[in-house]
Amino acid sequence: MLNLKAGKYKKPIVRLWQFAAVGVGLFILYIVAVSFNFFWLFGPMPDLKTLENPRSEVASELVSADNVSIGKYFFENRAPVEFDQVSPNLVKALLATEDARFVKHSGIDLRSLFRVAKGVVTGHSGSGGGSTLTQQVAKNLFQTRSEKYSGILGSVPLVRTIIVKTKEWILSVILERKYTKREILMMYLNTVSFGNNTYGLKVAAKTYFNKDTWNLDVHEAALLVGMLQNPSLYNPRRFPQNVLNRRNTVLDQMQKYGFVSAEKYATYREKPLSLNFTIESHNTGTAPYFRESMRGYLKEWVSQYNDDNGTDYDLYTSGLRIYTTIDSRMQSYMEQAIQEHMKTQQKLFNEHWKGRNPWIDQNGKEIEGFVERAVRVSQRFITLKNEVGEEEAWKVMRTPYKMKVFSYDGEKAMTMSPIDSIKYYKRFLHTGMVSTDPRNGHVKAWVGGVDFRYFKYDHVKQSARQPGSTFKPFVYVSALDRNFLTPCDHVVDRPVTFTLADGVPGGWTPKNANGRYSYASLSLRQAIGKSVNSVSAHLMKQVRPNTVVDYAHKLGITSKLAATPALCLGTSDVSVYEMVGAYCTFANSGHRTEPMTILRIEDRFGNLLQEFFPKANQELSENMAYTMLYLMRGAVEDPGGTAGRLRSYGVTEGNEIAAKTGTTSNYSDGWFMGMTSNLVTGIWVGGEDRSTHFRTITLGQGGRIALPAWGMYMQKIYDDPTLVQYRKSKFEKPVNFRLDCGGVYTDSSNTYVPPSLSDDEGVLF
Repeated sequence: MLNLKAGKYKKPIVRLWQFAAVGVGLFILYIVAVSFNFFWLFGPMPDLKTLENPRSEVASELVSADNVSIGKYFFENRAPVEFDQVSPNLVKALLATEDARFVKHSGIDLRSLFRVAKGVVTGHSGSGGGSTLTQQVAKNLFQTRSEKYSGILGSVPLVRTIIVKTKEWILSVILERKYTKREILMMYLNTVSFGNNTYGLKVAAKTYFNKDTWNLDVHEAALLVGMLQNPSLYNPRRFPQNVLNRRNTVLDQMQKYGFVSAEKYATYREKPLSLNFTIESHNTGTAPYFRESMRGYLKEWVSQYNDDNGTDYDLYTSGLRIYTTIDSRMQSYMEQAIQEHMKTQQKLFNEHWKGRNPWIDQNGKEIEGFVERAVRVSQRFITLKNEVGEEEAWKVMRTPYKMKVFSYDGEKAMTMSPIDSIKYYKRFLHTGMVSTDPRNGHVKAWVGGVDFRYFKYDHVKQSARQPGSTFKPFVYVSALDRNFLTPCDHVVDRPVTFTLADGVPGGWTPKNANGRYSYASLSLRQAIGKSVNSVSAHLMKQVRPNTVVDYAHKLGITSKLAATPALCLGTSDVSVYEMVGAYCTFANSGHRTEPMTILRIEDRFGNLLQEFFPKANQELSENMAYTMLYLMRGAVEDPGGTAGRLRSYGVTEGNEIAAKTGTTSNYSDGWFMGMTSNLVTGIWVGGEDRSTHFRTITLGQGGRIALPAWGMYMQKIYDDPTLVQYRKSKFEKPVNFRLDCGGVYTDSSNTYVPPSLSDDEGVLF
């Protein structure tokens, strides 16, 4: 009887095992079919190479010469961080909320899956999700839900979800076999989105709290982890109450799993969000004009490197480390100097033009139709015209609405029409300033405008304007190097006329800035120090324009120059970038060193891809280069020199500075070029349109509109004890250099003291 009863139950048990075996077999076949994309039904899996080297988009980073991050290039703002750089508070918050059994499972948590299934059956779906952190890593890294991995069945909603989940299970198991738990955890933290184009924990900590990842407090860690469930819904900028509630939910979980005590839990729940929100974008951060200028070059470099080496690097996603010559301290000082100086100049400009529009013609009258022409060439009007027609476009351009506009006191909310906005911005003065170490060509600081968010145009390298008298040193060096005269020669300040024989039909006689000629015999140092136009014209008439063009190009000017007599007053457009590069030849003992901005480029793992080195050629003799420095020191050291105002900034004592001011004839462009033995810095200031400028030489000359920023910048550098290599110094005199032009000369000090000069304002062009 007992055997009969056993037989009664044996058959159903066998059948049950048979069904189970068939089910397992079918499941295995299903897994194999998904893995190998059987009949293209399921879509491909990531290949083995991708699995062995999982990669996410990582921003490429620009690093300063003093090892400070100065900006990134990215589609998704993401920067990786290592496990030992993460606060334990963050790890605890993450495990308590997202995957409490992370250290126990092998990629798939069966207990969580059963919990989810039970929740579906009972209708209690809030009992938690079934995805492990490893599965979420698989989803984020390999984009399993993208069309790239979708097969024929991918168009069937429920089936698609099952297939995607299956792929994520398979990938999770493989990841667990190939990587440690710590590595998987960091793959997750380095790839997840925190909203506001913020990816990865490192960027999120900086964005929301301006902290490093290892400094996150418990409530801050809880807030960031809480955002992961839905970065849009839990965006602290838009829904602070939602975020506060979610943060406290995370704290509840941390207490539940024993990661925080009841006493501290109560304290953290009462804390406010305490945000220090600073979103990182291409418009923010240090040296934005420099970063944007480098973007095109770096994209070309990456493309060429890929072609030469068979690689597939991308500037925006490959996490390149680009080490630059920029010094973050000097960059900061230049940005501060520009802000302080330009705010003052803009205030003067607004007062100068109060009640009037500043766009005027050569006769001082307002230019008719100026605003209308500016509107017609604006991108907004062009787009509107193409979309809705010209008549409707003008209506839109005249319609006021609320907008934020730039001001030196911070963004202002104003109600104005697009036309009013154009008129508002046309009143602003602009600037470009760059500083280079002449010894190696390293660009140390670069400011291309007053605010990159509102004024994208770079006035360092992109813009070219008339340099005025800052071009005169190329005229002087042409005459001296070709032996048309010696440094001790004198030239009389009198009219010089260019005729038809000089290529000037009708004739042209350059005037001095004050409209007068002194008829005094001036040394070359006096003439260039006081920027006397008639002397430059005299030298140009001797050496001829073509010679001056040749010397300017040889020393570093790359722009096309018009070989006309007017070039002696700087009438051909050049950039601040190339002017500083050319002046470096004087300060570097006659060696022309190409400006250099990149030191080396590494991949995301620190492997060197390319290193860059200075390129230099000897273009002038040491004696000739030093002679030019000596002559240009007159602008600073001698009475009546155009750069004497530098003394008020405390940068001249115990220091040798060679300098040149520049101003164009209607004050459209104000320049200042200043050289020390270890820094050459140039600045331009002017309106966007040449018709927008000051009306008097008192306000519009380079010595007033540009020079002060140079003085402020150098003052800040000299006050910084960490920048001792750029402290005050003297130019290195060649061993065989001797100059005695009738002044007091002492063999012991080898110092020439020029004859006394009258202390007047001089000629400022």
